[in-house]
Amino acid sequence: MKTLIVATSNPGKLRELQDYLTEIDWELQLKPKELEIEETGATFLDNACLKASQVAKTMGQWAIADDSGLAVDALGGAPGIYSARYGNTDQERIDRLLKEIGSNPNRKAQFICVIAIARPDGSIALNAKGVCQGEILIAPRGTKGFGYDPIFYVPTQQQTFAEMSPEVKHKISHRGKAFEILLPALKTLQD
Repeated sequence: MKTLIVATSNPGKLRELQDYLTEIDWELQLKPKELEIEETGATFLDNACLKASQVAKTMGQWAIADDSGLAVDALGGAPGIYSARYGNTDQERIDRLLKEIGSNPNRKAQFICVIAIARPDGSIALNAKGVCQGEILIAPRGTKGFGYDPIFYVPTQQQTFAEMSPEVKHKISHRGKAFEILLPALKTLQD
């Protein structure tokens, strides 16, 4: 069984990634807490590759990283790569986003996720991008999930991410779509 180092110190992220990787024979491990990687990229792809590459080189093992966020049309794609840093708490981030959109009728948005896998030498072996189209609601709905989930409405499901069952969100989310692309290629790396 190959080991895949997850470029995060967050055990919740490790569990989430493990849920997507049940069909493959890789063991996931968290990166060491002391190994900090600054996200200096200009895009989700830059940041995912940067994190995967640095962790792989430092650890001398295969590594996986993702970078994701919310891009709102009315805000020119913001908060984008700064989604997690748009406020100190989920509520602050939601409040700021809703205030900045204001009464703009264009509520279109998309969640974007880019996943990168790096070889032990730091070179990128695979990457995949998943996008989930939706709209920003005027007020939060639902109690599941985290981050912007209560205000991100998916018209095809007629629910916010925070109202969806974990199984539905797992399948239709930006992360789910990125893994749908990545998994077949990842299975070939096992051989």
